[in-house]
Amino acid sequence: MIRKTLLYKTGVEYGDYTINHVLGCSHGCTYPCYAYMMARRFGRVKDYQDWLEPKLVENALDLLKKEIPKKQKSIKSVHLCFTTDPFMYGYPEVTEMSLEIIKLLDHYGIKCTALTKGVLPHELSKSDRKHEWGISLVSFDEGFRKQYEPFSADYHTRLASMKNLHDMGCKTWVSIEPYPTPNIVKQDLGSLLSQVSFTDRIIFGRLHYNKLVSAYKGFQDFYNDSVDIVIDFCRMKSIDYHIKARTI
Repeated sequence: MIRKTLLYKTGVEYGDYTINHVLGCSHGCTYPCYAYMMARRFGRVKDYQDWLEPKLVENALDLLKKEIPKKQKSIKSVHLCFTTDPFMYGYPEVTEMSLEIIKLLDHYGIKCTALTKGVLPHELSKSDRKHEWGISLVSFDEGFRKQYEPFSADYHTRLASMKNLHDMGCKTWVSIEPYPTPNIVKQDLGSLLSQVSFTDRIIFGRLHYNKLVSAYKGFQDFYNDSVDIVIDFCRMKSIDYHIKARTI
């Protein structure tokens, strides 16, 4: 797959610039996945099966070598990725390209953040320490994962890869989003938080576009209470945090 541009300013509230160098995602999240819904709506993929077969942007590095110098002065950070996964589980070619992109950002002294439902590779420890490596983690219930994130890395493997980078002196973060209501999976948010207490930042957000959420009586009170739990925990542990818009 060839593209004409790759680096762009994102509208995501905690983002600056982003790079999505893959079309599709093998993790196949069924929350539903907003990125998949948009790709299907605008004809970029035919169906769910097509989405599950990721396609690399073959000219990604060549494009970035041209685009980064032109925008370098306006870039505060670059995120990998908002519509795909940079370390897609079981796709080493995706990880390889992501690592090459990070090396390129290193060369220009640009901060990079990354988020995955796969495994954070140990090679990231060799990158600039200003970068931030994150995992998406909304549960430790493997039954839930197999239903809603069917082809992603299991939660404990995912977490272990982040802890490994933390222990090597890297900055890490956790995205607890989209967090499900109790009628989808019963769990203790405090217990989940305790297992990521070593991280530098936590982002928390509710689950959207799912009818089961609105069917849960008092769902807004549930999210309001959950936000209080997250904020109290982060303040107690001196962890930076961000609550996504429309969560409370």
